[in-house]
Amino acid sequence: MATEPVLLLGAAGQLGHALKQALEQAAYPLVAWTRADIDVSHLSKLKERVTQLKPRWILNAAAYTAVDKAQTEPEQAYLVNAQLPAMLAEYAKARGSALMHFSSDYVFNGRSTRPYLETDATDPLSVYGQSKSDGDAAVQASGARYVIFRSSWVVAAHGQNFLKTMLRLAAERDQLNVVADQTGVPTAATWLAELALLAMPSAEREGLNGLFHATPSGQTTWHGYAQHVLVQAARHGWPLKATAEQVLPISTAQYPLPAQRPAYGLLDSRLLARSLPCDWPDWQTGVDQVLAQLSQQHPLKV
Repeated sequence: MATEPVLLLGAAGQLGHALKQALEQAAYPLVAWTRADIDVSHLSKLKERVTQLKPRWILNAAAYTAVDKAQTEPEQAYLVNAQLPAMLAEYAKARGSALMHFSSDYVFNGRSTRPYLETDATDPLSVYGQSKSDGDAAVQASGARYVIFRSSWVVAAHGQNFLKTMLRLAAERDQLNVVADQTGVPTAATWLAELALLAMPSAEREGLNGLFHATPSGQTTWHGYAQHVLVQAARHGWPLKATAEQVLPISTAQYPLPAQRPAYGLLDSRLLARSLPCDWPDWQTGVDQVLAQLSQQHPLKV
Protein backbone atom coordinates (compact mmCIF):
# COMPACT_ATOMS: atom_id res chain seq x y z
CA MET A 1 0.00 0.00 0.00
CA ALA A 2 2.82 2.42 0.83
CA THR A 3 3.96 2.56 -2.80
CA GLU A 4 0.53 3.53 -4.09
CA PRO A 5 0.42 7.23 -4.95
CA VAL A 6 -1.57 10.06 -3.49
CA LEU A 7 -3.66 11.74 -6.19
CA LEU A 8 -4.27 15.47 -5.85
CA LEU A 9 -6.94 17.09 -8.00
CA GLY A 10 -7.09 20.86 -8.43
CA ALA A 11 -3.36 21.27 -7.81
CA ALA A 12 -3.21 24.76 -9.35
CA GLY A 13 -5.76 26.40 -7.04
CA GLN A 14 -5.20 28.16 -3.74
CA LEU A 15 -5.70 25.07 -1.62
CA GLY A 16 -4.36 22.63 -4.20
CA HIS A 17 -1.09 24.55 -4.44
CA ALA A 18 -0.68 24.47 -0.65
CA LEU A 19 -1.50 20.76 -0.54
CA LYS A 20 1.01 20.02 -3.30
CA GLN A 21 3.79 21.83 -1.46
CA ALA A 22 2.98 20.10 1.83
CA LEU A 23 2.76 16.64 0.28
CA GLU A 24 6.04 17.11 -1.60
CA GLN A 25 7.77 18.32 1.54
CA ALA A 26 6.49 15.25 3.38
CA ALA A 27 7.85 13.05 0.56
CA TYR A 28 4.55 11.42 -0.32
CA PRO A 29 4.47 9.60 -3.68
CA LEU A 30 2.37 12.25 -5.36
CA VAL A 31 0.52 12.65 -8.62
CA ALA A 32 -0.83 16.21 -8.87
CA TRP A 33 -3.26 17.05 -11.66
CA THR A 34 -4.28 20.52 -12.78
CA ARG A 35 -6.82 21.49 -15.41
CA ALA A 36 -3.97 21.38 -17.92
CA ASP A 37 -3.56 17.68 -17.10
CA ILE A 38 -7.24 16.76 -17.16
CA ASP A 39 -10.60 18.54 -17.12
CA VAL A 40 -12.33 17.20 -14.02
CA SER A 41 -15.73 17.92 -15.57
CA HIS A 42 -15.08 15.03 -17.99
CA LEU A 43 -16.04 12.47 -15.37
CA SER A 44 -15.80 9.30 -17.45
CA LYS A 45 -12.31 10.14 -18.71
CA LEU A 46 -11.22 11.15 -15.22
CA LYS A 47 -12.54 7.90 -13.72
CA GLU A 48 -10.64 5.93 -16.33
CA ARG A 49 -7.38 7.67 -15.47
CA VAL A 50 -7.95 7.36 -11.72
CA THR A 51 -8.64 3.64 -12.17
CA GLN A 52 -5.37 3.24 -14.05
CA LEU A 53 -3.45 5.13 -11.37
CA LYS A 54 -4.87 3.18 -8.38
CA PRO A 55 -4.21 5.88 -5.75
CA ARG A 56 -4.31 5.02 -2.05
CA TRP A 57 -5.59 8.54 -1.30
CA ILE A 58 -7.52 11.00 -3.46
CA LEU A 59 -7.36 14.61 -2.29
CA ASN A 60 -10.05 16.57 -4.10
CA ALA A 61 -9.20 20.27 -4.08
CA ALA A 62 -10.93 20.80 -7.42
CA ALA A 63 -14.06 22.93 -7.19
CA TYR A 64 -16.29 25.33 -9.08
CA THR A 65 -15.80 28.42 -6.90
CA ALA A 66 -17.35 31.19 -9.02
CA VAL A 67 -20.18 31.77 -6.55
CA ASP A 68 -22.07 34.36 -8.59
CA LYS A 69 -21.44 32.76 -11.97
CA ALA A 70 -22.88 29.51 -10.64
CA GLN A 71 -26.30 31.15 -10.56
CA THR A 72 -26.31 31.12 -14.37
CA GLU A 73 -24.12 28.01 -14.80
CA PRO A 74 -25.77 25.56 -12.40
CA GLU A 75 -25.01 22.50 -14.53
CA GLN A 76 -21.27 23.14 -14.40
CA ALA A 77 -21.35 23.93 -10.68
CA TYR A 78 -23.20 20.70 -9.86
CA LEU A 79 -20.97 18.68 -12.17
CA VAL A 80 -17.76 19.75 -10.43
CA ASN A 81 -19.00 20.30 -6.86
CA ALA A 82 -21.47 17.41 -6.53
CA GLN A 83 -21.07 14.81 -9.28
CA LEU A 84 -17.27 14.81 -9.17
CA PRO A 85 -16.94 14.04 -5.44
CA ALA A 86 -19.75 11.47 -5.78
CA MET A 87 -17.79 9.68 -8.51
CA LEU A 88 -14.54 9.84 -6.52
CA ALA A 89 -16.27 8.44 -3.44
CA GLU A 90 -17.80 5.64 -5.50
CA TYR A 91 -14.35 4.77 -6.84
CA ALA A 92 -12.80 4.94 -3.35
CA LYS A 93 -15.46 2.61 -1.97
CA ALA A 94 -14.95 0.06 -4.76
CA ARG A 95 -11.16 0.25 -4.63
CA GLY A 96 -10.67 0.51 -0.87
CA SER A 97 -8.95 3.89 -1.25
CA ALA A 98 -9.62 6.94 0.90
CA LEU A 99 -11.01 10.31 -0.19
CA MET A 100 -10.33 13.73 1.27
CA HIS A 101 -12.75 16.41 0.11
CA PHE A 102 -13.04 20.12 0.92
CA SER A 103 -16.27 22.03 1.43
CA SER A 104 -17.65 25.42 2.42
CA ASP A 105 -19.61 27.32 5.05
CA TYR A 106 -21.91 28.37 2.19
CA VAL A 107 -23.84 25.13 2.72
CA PHE A 108 -25.60 26.92 5.61
CA ASN A 109 -28.18 29.71 5.51
CA GLY A 110 -26.34 31.99 7.95
CA ARG A 111 -29.29 32.42 10.31
CA SER A 112 -27.73 30.58 13.24
CA THR A 113 -26.93 32.35 16.51
CA ARG A 114 -24.01 30.04 17.39
CA PRO A 115 -21.25 28.37 15.34
CA TYR A 116 -22.51 25.59 13.11
CA LEU A 117 -21.90 21.97 14.10
CA GLU A 118 -21.19 19.16 11.66
CA THR A 119 -24.58 17.69 12.60
CA ASP A 120 -26.55 20.84 11.75
CA ALA A 121 -28.83 20.63 8.73
CA THR A 122 -27.62 22.42 5.64
CA ASP A 123 -29.83 25.00 3.96
CA PRO A 124 -27.89 26.75 1.17
CA LEU A 125 -28.88 30.14 -0.20
CA SER A 126 -27.19 29.78 -3.59
CA VAL A 127 -26.50 27.33 -6.40
CA TYR A 128 -22.87 27.18 -5.30
CA GLY A 129 -23.87 26.38 -1.72
CA GLN A 130 -26.36 23.73 -2.82
CA SER A 131 -23.80 22.09 -5.11
CA LYS A 132 -21.28 21.90 -2.25
CA SER A 133 -23.93 20.53 0.11
CA ASP A 134 -24.90 17.87 -2.43
CA GLY A 135 -21.25 16.91 -2.84
CA ASP A 136 -20.82 16.52 0.92
CA ALA A 137 -23.96 14.38 1.14
CA ALA A 138 -22.85 12.13 -1.73
CA VAL A 139 -19.49 11.44 -0.10
CA GLN A 140 -21.11 10.77 3.27
CA ALA A 141 -23.61 8.33 1.76
CA SER A 142 -21.05 6.48 -0.36
CA GLY A 143 -19.74 4.03 2.22
CA ALA A 144 -16.18 5.04 1.31
CA ARG A 145 -13.45 5.94 3.79
CA TYR A 146 -13.44 9.74 3.73
CA VAL A 147 -12.49 12.94 5.47
CA ILE A 148 -14.36 16.12 4.57
CA PHE A 149 -12.95 19.44 5.77
CA ARG A 150 -15.57 22.19 5.67
CA SER A 151 -13.95 25.61 5.89
CA SER A 152 -14.48 29.29 5.07
CA TRP A 153 -12.89 32.34 3.43
CA VAL A 154 -9.76 30.51 2.20
CA VAL A 155 -6.71 32.72 1.69
CA ALA A 156 -3.25 32.09 0.25
CA ALA A 157 -0.35 33.91 -1.38
CA HIS A 158 -1.04 31.79 -4.47
CA GLY A 159 -4.19 32.39 -6.51
CA GLN A 160 -6.89 35.02 -6.25
CA ASN A 161 -8.80 35.93 -3.09
CA PHE A 162 -10.32 38.75 -1.05
CA LEU A 163 -7.02 39.73 0.56
CA LYS A 164 -5.36 40.30 -2.79
CA THR A 165 -8.37 42.21 -4.07
CA MET A 166 -8.19 44.57 -1.09
CA LEU A 167 -4.47 45.19 -1.65
CA ARG A 168 -5.05 45.94 -5.33
CA LEU A 169 -8.02 48.25 -4.73
CA ALA A 170 -6.30 50.07 -1.84
CA ALA A 171 -3.37 50.80 -4.15
CA GLU A 172 -5.73 52.30 -6.74
CA ARG A 173 -8.38 54.10 -4.67
CA ASP A 174 -8.51 56.59 -1.81
CA GLN A 175 -11.51 54.91 -0.20
CA LEU A 176 -13.03 51.42 -0.11
CA ASN A 177 -16.55 50.30 0.74
CA VAL A 178 -16.67 46.80 2.26
CA VAL A 179 -19.57 44.74 3.56
CA ALA A 180 -19.72 44.73 7.36
CA ASP A 181 -22.76 42.54 8.09
CA GLN A 182 -21.36 39.14 7.03
CA THR A 183 -19.41 37.27 9.69
CA GLY A 184 -16.88 34.52 9.07
CA VAL A 185 -13.33 33.28 9.56
CA PRO A 186 -10.45 33.72 7.08
CA THR A 187 -8.66 30.37 6.79
CA ALA A 188 -5.12 29.99 5.49
CA ALA A 189 -4.69 27.32 2.82
CA THR A 190 -1.33 26.36 4.29
CA TRP A 191 -2.99 25.54 7.62
CA LEU A 192 -5.64 23.42 5.89
CA ALA A 193 -2.82 21.59 4.14
CA GLU A 194 -1.18 20.92 7.51
CA LEU A 195 -4.46 19.47 8.77
CA ALA A 196 -4.64 17.25 5.69
CA LEU A 197 -1.19 15.83 6.36
CA LEU A 198 -2.14 15.10 9.96
CA ALA A 199 -5.46 13.54 8.97
CA MET A 200 -4.09 11.06 6.45
CA PRO A 201 -2.00 8.92 8.85
CA SER A 202 -4.66 9.36 11.53
CA ALA A 203 -7.25 7.95 9.14
CA GLU A 204 -5.02 5.01 8.30
CA ARG A 205 -3.87 4.18 11.84
CA GLU A 206 -6.63 5.43 14.14
CA GLY A 207 -9.60 5.28 11.79
CA LEU A 208 -10.29 9.01 11.55
CA ASN A 209 -13.33 9.31 9.30
CA GLY A 210 -16.15 11.74 8.67
CA LEU A 211 -17.04 15.39 8.21
CA PHE A 212 -15.12 18.01 10.18
CA HIS A 213 -15.37 21.77 10.40
CA ALA A 214 -11.95 23.37 10.04
CA THR A 215 -11.46 27.08 10.67
CA PRO A 216 -9.02 28.97 12.90
CA SER A 217 -10.20 30.63 16.09
CA GLY A 218 -11.81 34.06 16.24
CA GLN A 219 -14.18 35.78 13.86
CA THR A 220 -14.47 38.92 11.78
CA THR A 221 -16.47 40.58 9.03
CA TRP A 222 -15.33 41.35 5.50
CA HIS A 223 -14.93 44.95 6.66
CA GLY A 224 -12.84 43.98 9.68
CA TYR A 225 -10.81 41.61 7.53
CA ALA A 226 -10.08 44.37 5.02
CA GLN A 227 -9.00 46.76 7.75
CA HIS A 228 -6.65 44.17 9.23
CA VAL A 229 -5.12 43.50 5.82
CA LEU A 230 -4.42 47.19 5.19
CA VAL A 231 -2.94 47.75 8.66
CA GLN A 232 -0.54 44.86 8.19
CA ALA A 233 0.23 45.79 4.58
CA ALA A 234 1.18 49.31 5.65
CA ARG A 235 3.63 47.83 8.18
CA HIS A 236 5.23 45.90 5.33
CA GLY A 237 5.57 49.07 3.27
CA TRP A 238 2.92 48.45 0.65
CA PRO A 239 2.25 51.58 -1.43
CA LEU A 240 -1.41 52.13 -0.56
CA LYS A 241 -3.68 55.09 -1.23
CA ALA A 242 -6.40 53.91 1.16
CA THR A 243 -5.62 53.24 4.82
CA ALA A 244 -7.62 51.06 7.20
CA GLU A 245 -9.51 54.16 8.38
CA GLN A 246 -10.64 54.76 4.81
CA VAL A 247 -12.36 51.38 4.57
CA LEU A 248 -16.01 52.27 5.09
CA PRO A 249 -18.58 49.73 6.32
CA ILE A 250 -21.59 49.05 4.12
CA SER A 251 -24.46 46.57 4.28
CA THR A 252 -25.00 43.57 2.05
CA ALA A 253 -28.04 45.38 0.62
CA GLN A 254 -25.75 48.20 -0.52
CA TYR A 255 -23.57 45.75 -2.48
CA PRO A 256 -26.01 43.37 -4.20
CA LEU A 257 -24.60 40.30 -5.92
CA PRO A 258 -26.31 37.56 -7.96
CA ALA A 259 -25.75 34.89 -5.29
CA GLN A 260 -26.93 35.38 -1.73
CA ARG A 261 -24.26 34.88 0.95
CA PRO A 262 -24.85 33.59 4.48
CA ALA A 263 -24.69 36.49 6.94
CA TYR A 264 -23.20 34.20 9.60
CA GLY A 265 -20.69 31.55 8.59
CA LEU A 266 -18.99 30.56 11.84
CA LEU A 267 -18.14 26.85 12.05
CA ASP A 268 -17.61 25.02 15.34
CA SER A 269 -14.28 23.21 14.88
CA ARG A 270 -14.04 21.56 18.30
CA LEU A 271 -14.65 18.06 16.94
CA LEU A 272 -11.59 18.30 14.72
CA ALA A 273 -9.53 19.92 17.48
CA ARG A 274 -10.28 16.91 19.69
CA SER A 275 -9.48 14.49 16.87
CA LEU A 276 -6.15 15.85 15.63
CA PRO A 277 -3.16 16.97 17.72
CA CYS A 278 -2.38 20.29 16.05
CA ASP A 279 -1.93 23.96 16.76
CA TRP A 280 -5.12 25.99 16.56
CA PRO A 281 -4.13 29.52 15.50
CA ASP A 282 -6.30 32.60 15.34
CA TRP A 283 -7.30 33.72 11.87
CA GLN A 284 -4.95 36.71 11.96
CA THR A 285 -1.91 34.41 12.10
CA GLY A 286 -2.61 32.85 8.71
CA VAL A 287 -3.54 36.18 7.11
CA ASP A 288 -0.36 37.80 8.42
CA GLN A 289 1.73 34.94 7.02
CA VAL A 290 0.18 35.42 3.59
CA LEU A 291 0.91 39.15 3.72
CA ALA A 292 4.49 38.51 4.80
CA GLN A 293 4.95 36.08 1.92
CA LEU A 294 3.50 38.53 -0.60
CA SER A 295 5.69 41.30 0.82
CA GLN A 296 8.83 39.28 0.06
CA GLN A 297 8.04 39.37 -3.64
CA HIS A 298 9.90 41.98 -5.69
CA PRO A 299 8.29 43.84 -7.18
CA LEU A 300 5.25 43.66 -4.92
CA LYS A 301 2.42 42.03 -6.81
CA VAL A 302 -1.05 40.68 -6.14
